[in-house]
Amino acid sequence: MPSPNPEAFAFLLSRRSRPAKTLTAPVPDRAVLETLLTAAARSPDHGKLEPWRFIVLTKPALVRLAGLVAQRGAALQLDADKITKAQDQYASADLAVAVVSSPKPSDKVPEIEQVYSAGAVCLALLNAALAAGWGANWLSGWASHDRDFIRDGLGLADHESIAGFIHLGTETSAPPDRPRPDLAAITTWVNT
Repeated sequence: MPSPNPEAFAFLLSRRSRPAKTLTAPVPDRAVLETLLTAAARSPDHGKLEPWRFIVLTKPALVRLAGLVAQRGAALQLDADKITKAQDQYASADLAVAVVSSPKPSDKVPEIEQVYSAGAVCLALLNAALAAGWGANWLSGWASHDRDFIRDGLGLADHESIAGFIHLGTETSAPPDRPRPDLAAITTWVNT
């Protein structure tokens, strides 16, 4: 018989990300953040390749990135509203962790599995922060997919990409729950 963990299971059944725009200071300090990152690093990792890494972005770095978003958006001739929305994602944040997908050469572990592992790290960091009482949100956006932005702003190598930005802070308001998937519509049972 399994040994259930009712509190953890209840958390998973009720977890809800907090919109990044509702997060404010205080944010986790370095010691707390290192514990959250330790939890995230326990994600599934076929081959023990560690095909991901973390970049912790404090307020000054986020303000710098907001400026780079404006430059890149103008260079790409994006709509002003799209630029402003992306800029605000960085400028209004107090702390975020960039989870970098950094696949390793492997004959046994396909690159796609390594990318999935980076996604698992994002969710694990998000859930660790929420379980620890912090507000957290997983974001990406156009800038996170722009090679110049991630190279110049974050120092990513050509083979690396952003799996997500996990914004962390103190929750200012509890969001209402949102509609959840219809389990019957997305589940197929195979018995033969």
